Order: sequence, then structure tokens, then C-alpha cells
Amino acid sequence: MDRKKFIKQSLLGAAGLGTLPGAIRGESRRSTYDKLREETFSAEDPVGFNHLPNTEVRTMKTVLHKANTRGHANHGWLDSHHSFSFANYRNPERMHFGVLRVLNDDIVAAGRGFNTHPHDNMEIISIPLEGDLEHKDSMGNTAVIKQGDVQVMSAGTGIYHSEFNKNTNQAVKFLQIWMFPNQKQVTPRYDQITLQSNHLKNAFYQILSPSADDAGVWVHQNAWFHLGEFEAGKSTHYQVKSAGNGVYAFIIEGDATIAGQELNKRDGFGIWDTSGFEVCADSDAKILLMDVPMQIS
Repeated sequence: MDRKKFIKQSLLGAAGLGTLPGAIRGESRRSTYDKLREETFSAEDPVGFNHLPNTEVRTMKTVLHKANTRGHANHGWLDSHHSFSFANYRNPERMHFGVLRVLNDDIVAAGRGFNTHPHDNMEIISIPLEGDLEHKDSMGNTAVIKQGDVQVMSAGTGIYHSEFNKNTNQAVKFLQIWMFPNQKQVTPRYDQITLQSNHLKNAFYQILSPSADDAGVWVHQNAWFHLGEFEAGKSTHYQVKSAGNGVYAFIIEGDATIAGQELNKRDGFGIWDTSGFEVCADSDAKILLMDVPMQIS
């Protein structure tokens, strides 16, 4: 389907490939936004561990999340690793990185998926890594996202959707990312793009921004995502896009050194209170950078 035609038909849709406990079962009608924000700032949480900016000290700050320290849930049909607290995984030191609230590394078994469920007031991004994922929403739209695509949903006032592995002979792998929006109760919207793979070679390619006129998909947040595939030994400098933002790097494949920190496959590394940093691929590597506000409005 032509992308512009699809977007026009998809003013109400969804891309959040996951739910909070009870969302599918209808156990709670409370807002996605309110439930996650309450968890993020519950009284028991030491805010300093949740990576908010230090307004008095400007020296670069970092936090390292090794792949093997992530939360893990295997439901048979869904095998999911959580970089931040999600569902039954709760770690008060890993509630969020600025407005970045969820980063799930999901594998969905052949022919299985997420039944119809609601979302509201959350910016939800999906990045397929392998396989094909079929999306259906409450406007009757159907689309398939695959490796090389990026899907975004501004849940706003509320949507219902489902996501299923379209194939019966292979698993689908994707990253599911949620951010708190800077505006609530917006009109729900859906978009997806296919990346030009040649733009990803040995440089960061913008795949998300706050502007509909900029490269990639757009969101209701002062955030920029960049994706890059680097050959071993290649390096680049990344400039943080906005004052008050930090960057959460996620190593999808390979090994890299970012701001002096050696990182391996599926490691997460947060950087803030700096204007930029160096990125060097220690082996062939695929890297996602999420440049997000450190203050939740």
C-alpha cells in the first residue's frame, strides 16, 4: 500500500507490542500513562538511580546495563528481555532513562502474538529485527512490518490493536520501545516507514524525530532516534540534539566502545550531562541511539 494513503487511513492505530499486567484480560481500565508514571515515581524508588539530570554538575554521567542483567520473561509464545522494569519485572534502580520508559527485546513464536488490547497517552515505537509482524487496529487497518521498517504509534486518547507473527514457520524478533509523551490526550496516530539500508552504513541515520517534516517517523516528544551499521574499526562523533537530553545506546549486534565504555551485543548504556561523545565499532556492529529528554514533564 502507498505510504501516504496508508497514513491517511491510519489516523487511529497502534504500535505498542505489549501490555501491562491485566490489560488484555480487562482487569483494569486505568490509563497506560498513569500506571507507568506512578510506577516510575513511586515513593520507594531512589530517584537518583532513575537517571534524571543533575542540574548542578555538568560532568558527563553514565549508567551501564549489561545484557545479562536485564529482566526476563518466557511465556512460551513470547520470550522477552526488559532493559527497564516492565510487567512482573520490577527493579527500582531501573525504572526509566529520562522519558524512555520501556525497552523490550521480544521474540514471538511462529503464528502467535498479542491479542487486541488498549493503549493511551504513550509514544510507542517498534523496530523489527527478523521476521514479519502483522498489525491490526481499531480503525480496521492492517499492515505488516518487517526487518528494515520502523513503526510508531501515538496512543493519545486511546486505541485498540493486535500484533501477530504473520509466519507459521519462524519466530519474529523486534524491539518494543515506549516513551512518555510531552502532550497528553492527542489524537491517536499511526505511521511506518521502510529504511534505506545504504544510509545505515558506517554512519548514524535518523529514524525518528519531533517533526513530521524531518527524516523518519515523528513523535510527541523532543526525541531523536538514530540507527547505524558499522564495520569494525569505523568511528564517529555523536552530538546530543537538545539541551537537557541524554542518550541511551543499545547494541543490537556486535561490539562497540561508546564514550570510553566497551559494550557488547544487547548491552544498554545511558549518557547524560554532555554535549556529545565518540562511538567506535570494535567489530561489525548495529547500534541504536535514543536521544531523549531527561526530565519527564
